[in-house]
Amino acid sequence: MSTSSTSSPLSASAPSAPQDPPVHSRRMARKVAGASFVGTALESYDFYVFGTAAALILNRIFFPEVDPLIGTLLSFLSLGIGFIARPLGAVIFGHLGDRIGRKKSLIWTIVLMGTATGIIGLLPDYNTIGIWAPALLVMLRLLQGLAVGGEWGGAVLIATEHAEPRKRALYAAIPQIGSPVGTIMVTGIFLLLTSVPQETMEAGLWRVPFLLAFPFMAIALYLRFAIEETPVFKDVAGHQALPRVPVLEVLKTQRLAVLVATSASLLGIGSYFLMTTYTQAYGTEQLGLSGTTVLNAALVGSVLQLATIPAFGWLATKIGSARMVAAGAFATLLISFPLYWLISTADQTTYILTILIGGIAPTAAWAALGGLMADLFPARTSFTALSLAYSFAGILAGFAPAATQAFAKATDSAWWHPGVVLALMSVVTIAGALAAGRMTRRRDEAAAPAQVGA
Repeated sequence: MSTSSTSSPLSASAPSAPQDPPVHSRRMARKVAGASFVGTALESYDFYVFGTAAALILNRIFFPEVDPLIGTLLSFLSLGIGFIARPLGAVIFGHLGDRIGRKKSLIWTIVLMGTATGIIGLLPDYNTIGIWAPALLVMLRLLQGLAVGGEWGGAVLIATEHAEPRKRALYAAIPQIGSPVGTIMVTGIFLLLTSVPQETMEAGLWRVPFLLAFPFMAIALYLRFAIEETPVFKDVAGHQALPRVPVLEVLKTQRLAVLVATSASLLGIGSYFLMTTYTQAYGTEQLGLSGTTVLNAALVGSVLQLATIPAFGWLATKIGSARMVAAGAFATLLISFPLYWLISTADQTTYILTILIGGIAPTAAWAALGGLMADLFPARTSFTALSLAYSFAGILAGFAPAATQAFAKATDSAWWHPGVVLALMSVVTIAGALAAGRMTRRRDEAAAPAQVGA
């Protein structure tokens, strides 16, 4: 079980002992949790809407002069730019979050993400401004990636640093619910849009999902302006313990912890891209299932996560976040090959049920990930450290579909080839989660005698 509550306020992101907070603090904690959830949901929507549009329409809008397959590849390359930009965003917004506050940094991330996404919906197409259209598209995707690089770590911190110690793992899971909500929003909108003629989509209807980012951003900003800065950050600032250059301190003193956190994050992030992006393509191209079937499977699976994520977050408060991540990864390892054997023989109903049930185990690793990271890093640099680890894992996870596709060619699309990738991600995550648990326990045990003496 996690023992972060015994840590010094300057060395961990939790108060030094569980105490009943005043009513105002509990009310603010719930308010902050709601704001962090809405923010990550809208950030996930903005990020996922580009990926779905890249597969369905952007190649014809921004790369019409090339072969359709090359156009699709170019649109996916523009998608990948967002992952490459994440570490830079982690450094920029991590610096702000560790120097001037979590709240201010999160306001800037949502402004950048919402503005970049909305402007994509206003871009002239290739037939209007030529090569400038895809160039501007890539630039805006770069800005999206910068925003994501700082959003997740800050959302987890602002939720956990307002929570009472015994509920930190649960509150850390609340921002994680934003990911399936974003998926539900994107999938629902594109299910509607794919029912209209292709000419109508290309004529301008494709812009609607992007333009919705503007009102969504206004909602998120309203909620974030209404919350307070975290007491943990105020404590660090009050002790004049703010780092001068957070990223340099992280790279100097926390390299191993960042590597461990990156490893622990791989399955929670990578399973999404493997079990949706790649498996959807596998279902339509290899199994002959309809696009509606695979989209509905993703939609139903995301709805289920609305219940399983908080449930696993609650369980993490009992057994510890690191153990919950390891347990989820171990369960995923056990089902990796049976899962894809069932998928390889699936009809429409079996496919949806398999995706639905098979997604439960990786969800456990995803739900407890924020709590694991919040326990692992010291408060003075936690925004930067969390964001860097999450960004590095995001880059690795972003290549999961491409790596699986290459493996499919090497194995002649054997039914077990995606299971190998899922199993490997599970093993890496188990190792990372177990290492994170050991590092957290050792730090807390080292801090305990000093606190007793104080």
